[in-house]
Amino acid sequence: MNDDFLPADKYKVINKTILSENDKKNLISFYMPIIGCTAVSLYLTLWQDLNYKEENSEIFIHRHLMTLLKESKEVIYQARQSLEAVGLLKTYVKYENVKTFIYEIYSPLLPNEFFNHPILNIVLYNNIGSEEYDNLIKIYQKKKYDYSQYTDITKKMDEVYKTENFNIKNDIKDRNINGIILNSKINYDQISASIPKNVMSDKALNKKNKELIDNLSFVYNFDTLKMIELIRGSLNEFGMIDKSALRLNARKSYNLSSNSLPTLVYRTQPEYLKKASGDNSLHAQIITMFESISPYDFLKYKNKGAIPTNKDLKLVEGLLLDLELPPAVVNVLLDYCLRKNNNKLTTAYVETIAGQWKRADLKTAEEAMKFAEKEHKKLNKKITVESKKITEPAWFNKNIESTDVSDQEQKELEELLKEFK
Repeated sequence: MNDDFLPADKYKVINKTILSENDKKNLISFYMPIIGCTAVSLYLTLWQDLNYKEENSEIFIHRHLMTLLKESKEVIYQARQSLEAVGLLKTYVKYENVKTFIYEIYSPLLPNEFFNHPILNIVLYNNIGSEEYDNLIKIYQKKKYDYSQYTDITKKMDEVYKTENFNIKNDIKDRNINGIILNSKINYDQISASIPKNVMSDKALNKKNKELIDNLSFVYNFDTLKMIELIRGSLNEFGMIDKSALRLNARKSYNLSSNSLPTLVYRTQPEYLKKASGDNSLHAQIITMFESISPYDFLKYKNKGAIPTNKDLKLVEGLLLDLELPPAVVNVLLDYCLRKNNNKLTTAYVETIAGQWKRADLKTAEEAMKFAEKEHKKLNKKITVESKKITEPAWFNKNIESTDVSDQEQKELEELLKEFK
């Protein structure tokens, strides 16, 4: 079903929670690094659309959003999906000649809820890196005070007030958050068939445990067979899944230290580090390609569709985890190193260049491309033009729309883009 909208399609906002000024701070601190500023602006605009009681809005058309946000419907549609993915928005649609949408908005998680969330916490870390993540934790850590020399003299409720009979109201508005929903890739029938009933209880795969299993499989990129192995090692004497043990076993299985987090090779460039849309030049398309795919998929493309080796993936994960290079920068680095080093990813060679790029504080694909070109020219002043054409990526040409681009380079650029269009 088509869930996109046209400018003339209608929408109504319904508030499913209680919103406060602190929610705006939490949006910026925790959600914006994940979903980007456009999605946050969309959320705040829908919030602004509510009536003075903040219950629901009038009927608007989507051109209203496009006008206020100054964005195309495609950009707003992507922003809406981002809000849905992180649990801030639920969308319903009624299909008629003109579609009518209902947008339910939910509260952002509170800091303690966010830091304890099994998915969002890790995605935030992946997007902002360890230094920013640690700084954020310091801001929201509880302050400890020494009360050892003080006596608690606080009055109890019944010492101050007398109560009378009254009717309790159950329909009062409350603060609501919306859970993260994942498409499960786990085959639960296979799990049930693989673990004998005298080992695992029929009640072990309840709704809550399935949610945890789905979360772990998403975070660690585990398949059904791997989860069967982990579940077997996490059953208690009653045949039920020990959730703490399952989390710990999953973490250990991935050979993580206490300060590390799961693989990043499947993550793409965070929204806030992407180039603004609007430029449709070939050079901009190359940048978009580097920003839109994960290092894993880029390596797979460079391998002509073959799955990357564990050695290559370990190298790439080190670039993302240890050096904290953004995914798009890693993609540019991989392309550059493969072309310069006869299609080989030599660890020492890659890490030497990666260290230089880290010190240069490169955050975007465009910055990495410009830096690579500049360094290449510095190191190759004495090499002939013909030799350069063999070793340098075609995207070094800043004006790659000009007639100076050779047929071979044009073909190379088009091949690079074709796979990801």
